[in-house]
Amino acid sequence: MIRQGLIVAYPTDTLYGLAVDPRDAAAVQRLYALKGRPETSALTLIAADVAQARRAAHLTPPAEALARDWWPGPLTIVVYADASVAPAALAGGRTVGVRVPDHAVAVDFARAAGFCITATSANRSGAAPPASPDEVLAALPDVDAILDAGPAPGGPPSTIVGALDRDVTLIRAGAVPWERVLRSLT
Repeated sequence: MIRQGLIVAYPTDTLYGLAVDPRDAAAVQRLYALKGRPETSALTLIAADVAQARRAAHLTPPAEALARDWWPGPLTIVVYADASVAPAALAGGRTVGVRVPDHAVAVDFARAAGFCITATSANRSGAAPPASPDEVLAALPDVDAILDAGPAPGGPPSTIVGALDRDVTLIRAGAVPWERVLRSLT
């Protein structure tokens, strides 16, 4: 389905997300339209493992260290995107947030897709993110498919950090406390 440009809802270690191939500009545009999301908001990516993340993003030494310590888990690391990622997915920028979730279905889905998949929440932009397949269907009846693995665990969103160079910065507080991120780098 991903290789055909379809939009698939799937569970992560927090909530349900929407997947397309971030290299497919047409699929990315369909995703923005389905969500009613401004095209000025970049999409984050889910990877099956660090090796797959490296195919979509340039992991700096601090990003590699964070990935080693926190993946799988709710830490999204923003780094420079590989040229293979469609510019539309980056909202005109050059960076991308990527993470490996602590959820077997999400990891297996990314692995089966053969490349990182997008990870935006499966809701209309600005609405509450869904935690179950029924909530996804109610919010987005035009989604192409739902990978139903029951309810997602819920909880706070991933912490987002920037690791473009030697410095690591907090972009969004979330499930991993910032102080623990900093301690892991020392």
